[in-house]
Amino acid sequence: MHKEFEDTVIVGGGPIGLACALSARRCGIDPLVIEAGAIADSIVRYPIGMGFFTTPELLEIGGHPFVSVGQKPTREEALKYYRGVVRADQLRVRTYTRLVNAHRTGDVITCTLETPAGESTVDCKRLVLATGYFGEPNLMNVPGESPPFVSHYFDEPHLSFGLDVVVIGGRNSAVEAALELFRAGARVTLVYRGTTFPQSVKYWVKPDIENRIAAREISARLGATVLRIEPGAVIIRNAENIEERLHADRVYALTGFRADFALFRRLGIELEPDTERASVNPETLETNVPGIYMAGSIVAGRFTSGIFIENGRFDGDKIFRC
Repeated sequence: MHKEFEDTVIVGGGPIGLACALSARRCGIDPLVIEAGAIADSIVRYPIGMGFFTTPELLEIGGHPFVSVGQKPTREEALKYYRGVVRADQLRVRTYTRLVNAHRTGDVITCTLETPAGESTVDCKRLVLATGYFGEPNLMNVPGESPPFVSHYFDEPHLSFGLDVVVIGGRNSAVEAALELFRAGARVTLVYRGTTFPQSVKYWVKPDIENRIAAREISARLGATVLRIEPGAVIIRNAENIEERLHADRVYALTGFRADFALFRRLGIELEPDTERASVNPETLETNVPGIYMAGSIVAGRFTSGIFIENGRFDGDKIFRC
């Protein structure tokens, strides 16, 4: 039986993975891109209608102009743009295909893939990981923290009109979700373990949430700990160390995300114990495993705040030099 062989497999069909594929193309390499979800799946998970904080030219890859209606592009415009890049450059992308393991034998890396049709393998000379940090939600590890009652991704505020909604978290995504839900007609309670909102909350959002709380338009439980989640309720220990039951028709646990570090360890990549930062050559982005490279936010381990599409999109030029 003929075994599939590729020069390069790129794991991740988001902006960074696609940018790496375009860098490879300029070097005469036709890479295979695999993506566990849809193209630009991390952006798919953004709330419907969400606007980017950055301008469109900073999201461009491969020299393809990104034109948006407003000064800042929306989620929908970005999805259309990255689909267009794949189509224009005829990139080979297999969606809904997940890398579950890989091992090296001599000069060949054998990748084990999980697809809707079952498990398959593909051999390659070079494996590039550009999986981003939306791989796994940061779990609170409390009873009841599971779908469908609890979502770790915010979707559409309109769906919660007239409902009691508990939002867990206090950083940008949680705060913005609470505000959008309130303005869509939901009765919102925000639960956050911190006693104040962090400085990383966007400067124009922070006074908005503080004013809504002061006006009692949004309820807040700061300095609180979630004990468990039950159908119709979130049980917390509030700042007064009293157990409190919050009625909840819907729960959004927006506690952030992390990369799939377990996958990296299975591949043999060395990670620092405290930061989970990978051992990579800063010039080439090759890991300690020959032939396996990393690109984008995952290079920084758990501290991803300094790597975005704006700067990570150039990582492919370090990996592919011609």
